[in-house]
Amino acid sequence: MKTNTIPLRKDVPQTDKWNLSSIYKSIEEWESSLNQIASLTETVLKFKGRLGEASGTLLDALKAYENLLLKVETVYHYASLEHEADEDDSAASERYGRAMMAYTKMDAATSFFAPELQKIGSEKLLEWSNLPEFSDYRIFIEKTVYMLKYVLSEAEERILSLQTDSAQTADTAFSVLTNVDMNKTFGTVNDGGVEKPLTETTWSVFMHSQDRKVREEAYKKFYAKYEEHQSTLAALYAGSVNQDVFRARARGYNSSLEASLYSNKVPLSVYHNLIDCVHKNLDILHDYYKLRRQVLGVEQLRHYDVYVPLVKSVETHTSYDEAVEICRNALAPLGKEYTDRLCAGLKGGWVDRYENVGKRSGAFSSGNYIGDPFILLNYKDDVIRDVFTMAHEGGHSMHSWYSVHNNPFMCYDYTIFEAEVASTFNEELVFEYLLKNAKSDELKTYLLSMRADDILATLHRQTMFAEFELKCHELVENGTPLTVELLRKTYRELLELYFGSEMNFEENSDMEGLRIPHFYSAFYVYKYATGISASLALAKRVVNGGEKEREDYFKFLKSGGSRYPIESLRIAGVDMEKTEPVQAACDEFKSIVEQLKGLLLKK
Repeated sequence: MKTNTIPLRKDVPQTDKWNLSSIYKSIEEWESSLNQIASLTETVLKFKGRLGEASGTLLDALKAYENLLLKVETVYHYASLEHEADEDDSAASERYGRAMMAYTKMDAATSFFAPELQKIGSEKLLEWSNLPEFSDYRIFIEKTVYMLKYVLSEAEERILSLQTDSAQTADTAFSVLTNVDMNKTFGTVNDGGVEKPLTETTWSVFMHSQDRKVREEAYKKFYAKYEEHQSTLAALYAGSVNQDVFRARARGYNSSLEASLYSNKVPLSVYHNLIDCVHKNLDILHDYYKLRRQVLGVEQLRHYDVYVPLVKSVETHTSYDEAVEICRNALAPLGKEYTDRLCAGLKGGWVDRYENVGKRSGAFSSGNYIGDPFILLNYKDDVIRDVFTMAHEGGHSMHSWYSVHNNPFMCYDYTIFEAEVASTFNEELVFEYLLKNAKSDELKTYLLSMRADDILATLHRQTMFAEFELKCHELVENGTPLTVELLRKTYRELLELYFGSEMNFEENSDMEGLRIPHFYSAFYVYKYATGISASLALAKRVVNGGEKEREDYFKFLKSGGSRYPIESLRIAGVDMEKTEPVQAACDEFKSIVEQLKGLLLKK
């Protein structure tokens, strides 16, 4: 799909779209499944007030609850994928809304479950969970017992459940505003005499342009449009933070951060240690920006200069199919079964490949117990980073595949903390493969430059984001309302800290803090930084090790939700409660920068 015109969804070839028939073969089948949710909910409600009668009663209730949850997950998953592929499709948006409403209604109706389990008591629940017939539910019960400390009364749980749908308002409004309404108004950028559309997706392409005037025009037009909507964007994010604080306080957590980390048994120290360790290593990051200014030959380094490849003469064109084969070869240390299955999925309907009007920007993998682990891309063959994105999302999808095929439904879903390990692990192997097979110093320099940028984006940038989130939530928790001025000031201070004295910002560069979608899923982004720290260590362990090291990694992939993330990563071979993995990632970044300096000086 080589065109400067972004196609409508209906004009995208079916071979370039994901094939959702592994979930539902038609809209009618989806409708039928949606309609079954009410009767499945009624079946669960028959057990209300009876969960503690006997182990057999609880087992029957759990089976009914499982059937309901699986149905709701599948209905929601299908509708959300259709919606993300084209937010301009009113019918898909309507189905997504109905799925969300069904989820909210189900959640409210079954809100009695946790409080009743609390009444049974931890001792009896754990005793029953060890019975052979509870094998599919043992992990679920154990994790439920762990969470009972923050379970409220039945009435209170019902109120919180009824609020689930409305709690998504800020996130939904932000997505529609930026991906649909604003996305139509960024205008065009003059690139080599051709006016090309500026969108959330093409923005990254322009930021990689070797023409500084193109980068500057795209940057200024992009953030000028965001600044026009700054009050709305600030209000939306403030609303999201207020929602996080409300729910944390309602359940009795000491902070929003604790509320986010507690369910995964991630100590607060992991979050704080990440920020502290990155702060201690900011000098090498600042040195890298100094190198970037020198190589680009600019008197002042601007914010629109940080993404362009440092090696101007290297151009890459990698077709989608070629990218798949790069993944196959690079991931060979994981074995043929892994690579065959992944590549078959990448070519056989798992992936929605290219941009279309109304499609969500960026990329994601969306796993589900029923159906394939789907991937949304906005692939471009002249952006080599998109090969890494393919490998990244493929890592998520294969993690989902192994989790589904090795765990019962009630404990198959792994945490985001673990997910970012499987994805960045794949990126590291792709980098090492391409570097090893580079046929010139120029290509090696290009790859090292890109890898430095990738680690920077995943480790340093996401840690900066994580620090911003923490500061915003702490401000609200300490009684300070989030205004547009305070949000921009807070973000600008972090920009200046992380980029150092080499960077010269525009007056509206701090608008970046109001355009990050992940901020609407509080305390999500730090997992990218911890994930790459773990994955760099594990990639070295697997590549330099033998069968045991590879099998340890597959034990991690197959764990699903059967273990807490810190434990599953220990089994894989890395301890994230220690600072060593983060420091090792910082050291790896330093090594790459030093190699890059050497090649650039040689040139």
